[in-house]
Amino acid sequence: MAIDAHEGPAPVVTVGEATEDWTGDARFHEYSTAADPIGSGTISAVPVERFSPTVHEGPGTRLVPLDLSGPLDVPYPATSPALLAAFVVLEPGSSLVTTPDATSELYYCLEGAGSTEFTRAALPAEAAGPAPDGGTITWGRGDFVTLPAGCTCEHRAGPAERALLYRVTDAPLLAYLGVTPGPARFAPTRYAAAASLARLAEVEAHPDAASRSRVSILLGNAAQPQTLTVTPTLWAMLGVLPADRVQRPHRHQSVALDLITDCAPGCFTLVGTSLDDHGEIADPIRVDWQGAGAFVTPPGMWHSHHNESGRPAHLVPIQDAGLHTYLRSLDIRFASSAG
Repeated sequence: MAIDAHEGPAPVVTVGEATEDWTGDARFHEYSTAADPIGSGTISAVPVERFSPTVHEGPGTRLVPLDLSGPLDVPYPATSPALLAAFVVLEPGSSLVTTPDATSELYYCLEGAGSTEFTRAALPAEAAGPAPDGGTITWGRGDFVTLPAGCTCEHRAGPAERALLYRVTDAPLLAYLGVTPGPARFAPTRYAAAASLARLAEVEAHPDAASRSRVSILLGNAAQPQTLTVTPTLWAMLGVLPADRVQRPHRHQSVALDLITDCAPGCFTLVGTSLDDHGEIADPIRVDWQGAGAFVTPPGMWHSHHNESGRPAHLVPIQDAGLHTYLRSLDIRFASSAG
């Protein structure tokens, strides 16, 4: 039978309809394996890692991330699961622009002096939060600066000398959650070196200082009346470890990104998973301190700080303890005295 080329298309025969039941991504795991993903090997532990000051030595204005994304098995720069630390190196008179996807930025000036000019994208009044749309903050050695979400910053060194900043943000936390920063939760804030050092000197001179777990001050912000932390996610401390002193073993569920601002040889930290019968860390890893260097203390691990140098040493630990404090999960514990 001949086929007429002018006939219409062949009829469509319906053989069935597909219905999405949304079960394709469902998985089921045996409890004891899934409840301890580090022990079972499905997720990596936070490593004990030291960053030598050599990482920021040498010429050139640049950002030097302390990136452990490989050991952490994440596709974005990270020093811990929630935090990213970096050194900002500024040659005299030079500048560097940063625009992190973060709710919080903290800077500590290790060397030199300069300024940070920040701008924030305009938001509706009801969503703008407490931060202004822009401004300039000057800083010098020993100053802390915190900046909220949405800041594009130009950091500039003074004309005469190199500047070195230590910077921590919560960008990895947002990357993991797949979210972008929202309104600012606090205003840009500078913690002047003279004020913080004066307060630390008062704490050190107190009659009970020798018996306290540590000699230090915590930075707070008027916008954090519940957690008493420097930002909603970050916790920051300025501490002194006096000569010939030991800070007893302690642990907490927040990670610590420890910056050593100054020390002499003979200062170190011991880190381990358990205590022996005398309240000392069993089979510890030793991390020797270096001025303008940093190291990572993993969450949940016992650690003690030791100063055998004959001179005071200073440190600035930054933690994600603002978040843990709000979640009521910080769980800081101190070992009893050896005996």
